[in-house]
Amino acid sequence: MKKAVWAGLIGILALAGAARADDYPSHPITIIVPFAAGGPSDAMARALAERMRTTLGQPLVVENVTGAGGSIGVGRAVQSPPDGYTISFGHLGTHVANGAVYKLKYDLVADLEPVVLLPSNPMIVVSKNAVPATSLKELLDWLKSRPSSPTAGTAGAGSGSHIAGVYFESVSGIKLQYVPYRGTAPALNDLIAGQIDVIVDQTSNSINQVRAGTIRAYAVTDDKRLPSAPDIPTAEEAGLKGFHMTLWSGMWVPKGTPKEIVAKLNAAAVDALNDPAVKKQLESQGLEMTPQDQLTPEALGTRQKAEIAKWWPIIKAANIKVD
Repeated sequence: MKKAVWAGLIGILALAGAARADDYPSHPITIIVPFAAGGPSDAMARALAERMRTTLGQPLVVENVTGAGGSIGVGRAVQSPPDGYTISFGHLGTHVANGAVYKLKYDLVADLEPVVLLPSNPMIVVSKNAVPATSLKELLDWLKSRPSSPTAGTAGAGSGSHIAGVYFESVSGIKLQYVPYRGTAPALNDLIAGQIDVIVDQTSNSINQVRAGTIRAYAVTDDKRLPSAPDIPTAEEAGLKGFHMTLWSGMWVPKGTPKEIVAKLNAAAVDALNDPAVKKQLESQGLEMTPQDQLTPEALGTRQKAEIAKWWPIIKAANIKVD
């Protein structure tokens, strides 16, 4: 009798879940971006949200939840109901590095379902205009000549810009003094104002200021020059060997979200990424589009796990830790 009751309950719950998936979405969806408005993550999320609305038939509202290198925003998403109405937007820093930096109250893999692997963002070495260097070699010489450690802006401990800075230190032998912000957008503002010396920034965040002449660029961390900035050499070309890093992004939902809903979100994101206008907008920011065969939840899950295996030992060896 008990078995029959349990079987009946399970059947009812399964039917209820299917009905929710069939009706999804019936009201607006929130995308939690764990950094300040105006930054590269915010810009990408808003571009995708606008186009995803066409496919899903409901608005996607971007909510900026800042703090602790993005871990507060990701935590907010993890604690949300697994119904597809809260999306966690993040990248290598928030969904990989933070697990080695912070004592998180959630598991970045076990507590989230991957939705889609988004475009990647090569990093770019930029400085304030007061720096007299005109090449990466001259910049390295200038940084080494400082009487105290030069200042480098980051989006917080464990953020992509922080990891890139640590990686830069390891290949250049230069010690940096990190200045944390609530995102790379405010860090960039201080670089333009001359309050900090350098940022190893996401290309999409800095490229327009480089074009405007308000900051100086020296090298990108990709293995090839960017079509959107062909005059900026790669770090390898500029003489800094081994400095390769790409900050990929993704979307996740809370663990337990029905697979049918994950599939609908994935399809909407893929539609957006394949839209010529969206693609042009993202590529103009220096972003590299995800290959078509990698636009799956499985590809994001595989990438995330592989990057955890790669970066956690590097981060722990650098003793980057926040209680």
